[in-house]
Amino acid sequence: STVAWRPEGLKYQKNEVFCDVIEKLNLLASANGTVLNTEINGALKMNCTLTGMPELKLGLNDKALFDLTGRTTRGKLVDMEDIKFHQCVRLARFESDRIISFVPPDGKFELMSYRLTSHVKPLVWVEVTLEKYTSSKVEFVIKAKTQFKSRSYANNVEIAIPVPPDANAPFFKTNIGVVKYVPDQEAMVWFIKSFPGQREYLMKARFGLPTVADPNRDKFKKSPINIKFEIPYFTVSGVQVRYLKIQEKSGYHALPWVRYITQNGQYSIRMFNQLQILRL
Repeated sequence: STVAWRPEGLKYQKNEVFCDVIEKLNLLASANGTVLNTEINGALKMNCTLTGMPELKLGLNDKALFDLTGRTTRGKLVDMEDIKFHQCVRLARFESDRIISFVPPDGKFELMSYRLTSHVKPLVWVEVTLEKYTSSKVEFVIKAKTQFKSRSYANNVEIAIPVPPDANAPFFKTNIGVVKYVPDQEAMVWFIKSFPGQREYLMKARFGLPTVADPNRDKFKKSPINIKFEIPYFTVSGVQVRYLKIQEKSGYHALPWVRYITQNGQYSIRMFNQLQILRL
């Protein structure tokens, strides 16, 4: 049968389906480690190179499915909110038995998106200590640590730490990654290519300060640390594709590939709490 989103007569030498489960974590934490706000925004992005008019069925570790069927599992179940589907998904079928069944468009498309508001502890944590803060210089000690399983890695980590707007003569010391002063962001940025789970790294920074102070010199203490990262083979929510079945009337064999990745969304940690700001 014809569908508006898929042309007929498609032929591929190699029949494959790639499914990427991509989650972005929005997080705001206070300096003492209290998580003030978290939200996970997820999407299933597909790339299909399939002959003919295939029918796909995809199952997730969806709490509502197990509640509906009364089945039990020892694995983790996830309670998704705000689920939105591509027009190819048979909504009536999903609403009755929570199975995602569809005739896919050709090539790349977003199959579904979802949101979760579950409490998450920070995956990457950063603490800043002001060792010295005088009229002529400021010295920082920065501790960064990862709080996910040791077999996982965060890649392309960027930690942007606010500094006084009139800082100059930067000096950095660390045994991992590279640190750069980015004056137009009023920040120093610590780049770590690959940061294993359950690890902790230190960085020391020193800046000179001019005799005539910028009137906004202290503003940096109230600005948050912003962090970017990407963790492959990992979903922060625990969402998993339990199966991905491909059926086509000619009976060919097709390979499904599933990858998982967690990225930062708006991910910030306050550098100091109010009491520290007053004392510094």
